[in-house]
Amino acid sequence: MKRLFDLILTIPALLLLWPVLLVIALMVRIRLGSPVFFRQTRPGLHGAPFRIIKFRTMRDANGPDGTPLPDCDRLTPFGRFLRSTSLDELPELINVLRGEMSLVGPRPLLMQYLERYSPFQARRNEVRPGITGWAQVNGRNALSWTDKFSLDVWYVDHQSGILDLKILWLTIGSILKSNDICQPGHATMEEFMGNDNQDNQGV
Repeated sequence: MKRLFDLILTIPALLLLWPVLLVIALMVRIRLGSPVFFRQTRPGLHGAPFRIIKFRTMRDANGPDGTPLPDCDRLTPFGRFLRSTSLDELPELINVLRGEMSLVGPRPLLMQYLERYSPFQARRNEVRPGITGWAQVNGRNALSWTDKFSLDVWYVDHQSGILDLKILWLTIGSILKSNDICQPGHATMEEFMGNDNQDNQGV
C-alpha cells in the first residue's frame, strides 16, 4: 500500500512540476555550470546502494593543494536558496518512481555510515529512504545525530498512511519557514563519525 501511495502522489507531481524542474535546471546550468544534477550512491532499503538525484547546489572550488574547499565555502547563495526551499530535492521524485525511495522515510545518508551504525541505528534501513521524514519535521539538521536516528527508528516502528500524510503536511510548513537547514558552522550536517562520542540512549 505504501508503494501505491507513493505512485499515486508522485506521478501527478512529476506531470505538474516538470516546468518547474526545467526552469530550475536552466538556472543551475547558468549559475553553477554543469553538471546540473548531483548524483551520489546512497544506501536504500536494507542498505542496498542506489544513485540519488538532486539539483546541484555547490560550485567547484579547490584549495591551493587541489582538494575541494569545505561545503560551506562552495555553497552559493543560489544553492542555499535551493536547499532552504528544498527545491534541490525535487529530482528525487524520479528515485521514488523507480522504487528506490519513498516520499516519506528516513533520509538516505552516506554509504560509509552503514558500518558506523549501532544495531539500533541500523534499523532506519528497514524501510525505503524518503524525500522527507519524521526527523525532518522535528528538527531537521538542527538535531543531534542521536536524536535524528531515534526519530528515524520511531518512524520505522509506527509508520502508517495517516502518519505519512501528517509528515507531508508538516513538511510544507517546514519548507515555508525554512528552519533548521543546517547545524551551526556546517553547510548542512556535520559528518557522523560513529558512536564513540555519543552519550544518549538508543545508540
